[in-house]
Amino acid sequence: MNIKIKDETLRKVAGEGMDAFIDAIVQAMKDACGEELTAEAMAVLTPDQITLWGWHILHDELMDGGYVQLIHNGYGPFFFENPFAKAMRLWGLTDFSKHLYKARKLYDEHKEALTRECSDEDFMALFEQFPDFDELDDEFVEDEEQLTAMVASYVDDHLENFVEIEN
Repeated sequence: MNIKIKDETLRKVAGEGMDAFIDAIVQAMKDACGEELTAEAMAVLTPDQITLWGWHILHDELMDGGYVQLIHNGYGPFFFENPFAKAMRLWGLTDFSKHLYKARKLYDEHKEALTRECSDEDFMALFEQFPDFDELDDEFVEDEEQLTAMVASYVDDHLENFVEIEN
């Protein structure tokens, strides 16, 4: 699907930094496909567009509540049962791809417990029950700025794979 974004919008957000640049492109996809990355949206998006939207979700979830939250919120299959880590490697984020494979190993071990319906109190207890994710959460937070810069650079270098620029 051709996702359109105005040239003036790109120019504006480019001056605001890499997060704003990524957010603007993801917002253009949301405007065209709906607010959620659904099967219907994925059916009309390119692999690069899906990967960028996925990165956006992963980034927000990990910065907010780490891998326990990401998995509990139902995103485990998207990130760990699909070739998302491979896509990150192909985008040049080799170390992050390895990081995701480590997270997948833990996901595979604990997904049943982490995806069960539970109260808010029980959800908060999951963080204590699965401390194995703490190191990966910390690693992501420490590397977040560099990873975001690498994603933004890939998008900028391959902009035509993501959006069509309108005057």
